[in-house]
Amino acid sequence: MLTRFFPFLAWFRNYGLNTLRIDAISGLTVALVLIPQSMAYAQLAGLPAYYGLYAAFLPPMVAALFGSSRQLATGPVAVVSLMTAASLEPLATAGSEGYIAYAITLALMVGGFQFILGVLRLGLVVNFLSHPVVNGFTTAAALIIASSQLSKMFGVYVDKGEHHYETIIRVIQAAFHYTHWPTLIMGIFAFAIMYGLRRISPKIPNVLVAVALTTIISWAIGFQQNATVNISAIESLKAPRALENFNKSVNTLPLLAEERSEVNKTLDKASSGHDIVGVLDAEHDSNVLEINIERIKKDIYTYRTELRDMLFEGVRSEDGSLHFYPKDEIPDQADGDGRTWRIKVGNKPLRTDKLLMTGGGAVVGTIPRGLPSLTMPEINLRVILHMFPFAAIISLLGFMEAISIAKAMAAKTGQRLDPNQELIGQGLANICGAIGKSYPTSGSFSRSAVNLQAGAISGLSSVFTSLAVVIVLLFFTPLLYHLPQSVLAAVIMMAVLGLINVSGFIHAWKAQWYDGTIAIISFISTLVFAPHLDKGITIGVVLSLLVFLYKSMRPSVATLSRAEDHALRDSMQHGLKECNYISMVRFDGPLFFANASYLEDQVADIMLNKKDLKHIVIVSNGINDIDASGEEVLSLLVDRVRSAGIDISLSGVNESVIKVLKRTHFPEKIGEDHIYSTMEKAISAIYNETHMDGREETCPLMTVCHLA
Repeated sequence: MLTRFFPFLAWFRNYGLNTLRIDAISGLTVALVLIPQSMAYAQLAGLPAYYGLYAAFLPPMVAALFGSSRQLATGPVAVVSLMTAASLEPLATAGSEGYIAYAITLALMVGGFQFILGVLRLGLVVNFLSHPVVNGFTTAAALIIASSQLSKMFGVYVDKGEHHYETIIRVIQAAFHYTHWPTLIMGIFAFAIMYGLRRISPKIPNVLVAVALTTIISWAIGFQQNATVNISAIESLKAPRALENFNKSVNTLPLLAEERSEVNKTLDKASSGHDIVGVLDAEHDSNVLEINIERIKKDIYTYRTELRDMLFEGVRSEDGSLHFYPKDEIPDQADGDGRTWRIKVGNKPLRTDKLLMTGGGAVVGTIPRGLPSLTMPEINLRVILHMFPFAAIISLLGFMEAISIAKAMAAKTGQRLDPNQELIGQGLANICGAIGKSYPTSGSFSRSAVNLQAGAISGLSSVFTSLAVVIVLLFFTPLLYHLPQSVLAAVIMMAVLGLINVSGFIHAWKAQWYDGTIAIISFISTLVFAPHLDKGITIGVVLSLLVFLYKSMRPSVATLSRAEDHALRDSMQHGLKECNYISMVRFDGPLFFANASYLEDQVADIMLNKKDLKHIVIVSNGINDIDASGEEVLSLLVDRVRSAGIDISLSGVNESVIKVLKRTHFPEKIGEDHIYSTMEKAISAIYNETHMDGREETCPLMTVCHLA
């Protein structure tokens, strides 16, 4: 009973110091991969890098303590991070305080959803996400994730477009205009280290080596170069004007948003008071404000792009201060510093007295030292209702990823898994993670593989992983200051390569053409609608359900005949001759309201096409369930077939179906002697009667009759 509520107690049976040593080494090995990966994934989710460390603090330990898998490594993962960004971008600006609060609330919702499913033992709900849909979605997500890092690799800054492909086009255009070559070289160098070490010696923590080397190089060469100056230090006529227009537009936007809120309150009041004129006036004002807000947003984008496109070179004056001239306007007698400087532009107004100029590469920057405060996220009903569909999708996707990894490892270790307990573990991990300022997490394939290869025996390895993250947060965060952003981008791009699964499409197509089609459509729709990833996966799920419903409404109905091996097979599929007097009709699937009339139609067609037909046998081996509509159709078939002068029987009826038929007194109607245990017994019983005075020279069922 104790291990049911506290699964981790089972770890300590026959547990010794040697096992503890192995788990400790495994946990520390995973931590070496987790720490840099978690920071990269946090930025993919639109959060500051150190929130990845927060997500690597409690979730790995809690998931291991209360889950069923002993080797599953939980924490930030690529697909869940991308889904987090996609769900939160409509609500707030990435990286803002509001955005961070929403991400933590989302983790709480995901955890609560998973925990409830686990407690109610509803782990099977994950089956709504079929493998073709998941493969199409994750492959598209891998491409989206990898391409989303291009701006960091090239060292350019662009505004995100409505669709992901629009953003990528902007990145490519900006890269042609300006690529920061040290940034690109640093990212490629990190990529080469990780790929090379993975090929040469997989046991070496290639991510850690790449991060450590590039961070040291970044610190040694002064990779980051920032200068805070007054606007007067910029020797350009265009810059002050563009800056003034940008600030004016940015300051106008909150005023319009506040005005829109007031109009919406007026609209709600007029609607509740049934004031039609007031409603029309408020709707008009709201529409006008929406147009003005969109116009201001367009102006902000134009001015911000203009400022970002300005490239300057620094010139040191006699007093030692830096002045910045446009690249092509440096005075002849002046000596430039050789760097390309740009104005750092974000979403907030720029201070003319403290203007940030960047002349180097972007680094992670300051990471707060210490553990996050443990507090319950603020509950906002409006935000929760907006995020609920995303929370449900992330919950199912995250769990499916986790349980797939856990099953793959259990096949190697022989461990028994409980999917519902794993749901509880993942749910508690996200709930506790939210209390510790984490965003949604899940099981990681790459880190779980590292954990298994390192020889992890119990979930204590994940506890040691969490302890290693705690030590880093307490003592070593200053060492990460100079870590280049392009290296984190390379870490993400390297990690998602394994998500691209082209063979999965081929396998699905070979299995069933419609599965392959669903996988391809899920893949294309996810790419087209990105960053609105929920649309891509929703389309895939809907298509899967439609195919399921269609197959349920039109199951396989086959007429059987003897094949060369004396077995009864589908005569149409194998090109077999049928008996003129007996029709063996096999129905594959449950007989219920959605498909009962289909059986009736198929029997009617057989009666119409076979003029000499005397007996129909409904082969029921494939009917595993029946409802009232199905029983009603069988009863009507008995009346209809016999009224046409043809007899009807059933064979191979399983126990669950016969119980239903007995409760409705169907055996009395069709006759107890017309229900046979096997096809062979049915044929043996009716063969002589149906073939009496028959003109059929050779009957394919004769051999079956003799064999029986």
